[in-house]
Amino acid sequence: MTTPQKLAVLLIAMIIAFGAAWQVQAWRYAGKLASQAALLAEDLNNLTQAALRQQQTEQDKRLATEQQLAVSDQQHTRELSNAQRNQALLRDRLATADVRLSVLLDSTDTASGCNVSAAPGTVGVVHAARRAQLDPAHAQRIIGITDAGDQGLIALRACQSYVRSIAR
Repeated sequence: MTTPQKLAVLLIAMIIAFGAAWQVQAWRYAGKLASQAALLAEDLNNLTQAALRQQQTEQDKRLATEQQLAVSDQQHTRELSNAQRNQALLRDRLATADVRLSVLLDSTDTASGCNVSAAPGTVGVVHAARRAQLDPAHAQRIIGITDAGDQGLIALRACQSYVRSIAR
């Protein structure tokens, strides 16, 4: 074999070795890429599962809060309707004179001009302090004011329970 032939054989052998090494490196690189892709897919799957669990937890919390608010709203509505019913009954009783609102009189006040004794006597059945009855119209206004106050207190309690439920 001549030198150019040896050189050609050597060059062909080098090209074959270089091609084989290139192919082996490509296989190894493809294997690494495939394993990295599998790891990435597994990581993405884990992240997705964690996000779904967190979303479900938040949804459960929201549903629980909605249920608590519904119960609180029902209780608030019940309290409000009870207060309104009681106020309406009292207004009706005041209007029909079944009940008369009265105020305590100061027994030490000499300007009141009332000479009724503050001490209970044997003449009457009332054994309490002296009282003066209010005019029915004034009594109705007082009941209206207390009705608004009761409704405000009920609304305040409802707001406070709402804030407590949110703060939890």
